[in-house]
Amino acid sequence: QVQLVESGGGLVQAGGSLRLSCVASGRTFSNVAMSWFRQAPGKEREFVAGINQSGRSSAYADSVKGRFTISRDNARNTVYLQMNSLKPEDTAVYYCAAKWGLRAVVADREDGMDFWGKGTQVTVSS
Repeated sequence: QVQLVESGGGLVQAGGSLRLSCVASGRTFSNVAMSWFRQAPGKEREFVAGINQSGRSSAYADSVKGRFTISRDNARNTVYLQMNSLKPEDTAVYYCAAKWGLRAVVADREDGMDFWGKGTQVTVSS
C-alpha cells in the first residue's frame, strides 16, 4: 500500500512557474512508477507526465511537453512536477498517482494506477 500527499499548488500568472511535490509512504518507493494527472472542471481527468521506478525514463502529454518536467528523488520518497511557462489552460486539480511493479514502466493509463493522492489546485490567471 502507498499513501500519496501532494503540495505546491496555488495561483500564478500566465508565464509563471510552480513546482508540485508528492511524498509517498507505506511501501518501498523505488518499486512504484509515479505519474501526474490533472482534471479541469467539466472535463475528464487526463495524463500529464509519468516517470518509471528508477527515474531513467519519463513521458509527457503533448500539451505540456517542453514546459513541464517530472523527476523523482527516491531517497526522499518524493516525485516532482516542475511547471514552467504556465498557461490558463493548465488550470486544474493535479493528482499524484502510483503504480506498483518490480518491472520498470512509465504509467500513463488512469485505470492502471493503483494509488492516488487527493490532489492540489493549480490556477493560472491571464
